[in-house]
Amino acid sequence: MTALPDRVDKKLGLVIDLDTCVGCHACVVACKGWNDQGYGAPLSDQDPCGAAPSGTFLNRVHSYEITPPDAPAQIVHFPKSCLHCDNAPCVTVCPTGASYKRREDGIVLVNESACIGCGLCAWACPYGAREMDADAGVMKKCTLCVDRIYNETLPEEDRQPACVRTCPAGARHFGDLSDPASDVSQLVAARGGLDLMPEMGTKPVNAYLPPRPKTDAAPEFDVLAPFLEPVAEDAGGFLGWLDRTLSKMPG
Repeated sequence: MTALPDRVDKKLGLVIDLDTCVGCHACVVACKGWNDQGYGAPLSDQDPCGAAPSGTFLNRVHSYEITPPDAPAQIVHFPKSCLHCDNAPCVTVCPTGASYKRREDGIVLVNESACIGCGLCAWACPYGAREMDADAGVMKKCTLCVDRIYNETLPEEDRQPACVRTCPAGARHFGDLSDPASDVSQLVAARGGLDLMPEMGTKPVNAYLPPRPKTDAAPEFDVLAPFLEPVAEDAGGFLGWLDRTLSKMPG
């Protein structure tokens, strides 16, 4: 079995704002597109235009309707990918050492040339974050776009995971969660960021910001109110006559 490092120098990971995510799946498309460009084997699809399409994705978005106490029902969009856990069970069950956690940044990766496709890591992961690629015969998972974040040939603003760079709502954030002064750590502290399923003891690095409760109160548009008032109570002239005439016609 594979051993975890006794320490890591950084804990690179994601902070995902469930209050901001709109479920557009742009992160899913960006992830699939980037990881088809050369890191490892491409993410295959089976019968994509047929009656029962399937494929391999490193990031998925699930949507749920929830009803908080004393609040109206709301839809929560929940992005899911590898959480790069400190105590990653997918690593410790791997019989070949293909799954491993990097000491320098805490990212959990798969050495595809050593993976035998046994699926033990998928069984061990409580988050369902690993998928078997049917064509490649090896396990796939989020890499935090390790081939982007250290790529000095890219503009500095692009040296972040494709999902983060693409998110139109700004719901995804990337950084070092071992540094209390980092933007992501401060965001977690300010918003009460949560670990996913802490009872499993995996100590995930990624954190989720909880959705804010919605209310039934109608928003106030004081600034827009003058512009929303009708220009005239009754239209006059030819257009007024035409409107009155058409309104009397049977529907």
